Amino acid sequence: MPKARKEQKAEQVDLLAEKLKKAKVALLADYRGLTVTQLQDLRGKLRTGDVEFRVVKNTLARRAADAAGVKELQPELEGPVAIAFGYDDLSAPSKLINDWVRATRLKLDVKGGLVEGRIFSTEQVKQLADMPSRETLLSQLAGTIQSPISQLAGALQTPLSTLAGALESYQKKLEAA
Repeated sequence: MPKARKEQKAEQVDLLAEKLKKAKVALLADYRGLTVTQLQDLRGKLRTGDVEFRVVKNTLARRAADAAGVKELQPELEGPVAIAFGYDDLSAPSKLINDWVRATRLKLDVKGGLVEGRIFSTEQVKQLADMPSRETLLSQLAGTIQSPISQLAGALQTPLSTLAGALESYQKKLEAA
């Protein structure tokens, strides 16, 4: 093999290893049966959620997984594989892929993936797609925390308003007398 080609492959392995380390989520998908145009459409949809979609050679992907310290990913790297790298929201890649599959009615099998350093099965990836976004979860948490505080404020305000009403009626009674 020519030296330049070996260097190119080494660069690709380094790039993939870097992406595996940097990504919060890396989903593996079997893209068999999709045309180039359909893959470009999927990439465009994924880009809206800051998700990168790459078709990879298994040999290079296995080396990259080894270099990134995720050897557990290697058995999943069989057949035609593409990797969807998500860098921000954990559920964004799986949600966007599910949305695209529903909209186009095309078949794209998610084989599993790597989520924050842990291997996820196909079923776990589906559960991840059903999970609310980080912002939604944070707003739900804030609402849950705020609810008892507002109830306490209301409970404390009730006796004060009752006392104020009683004092006001007593004052009117004294003024009338």
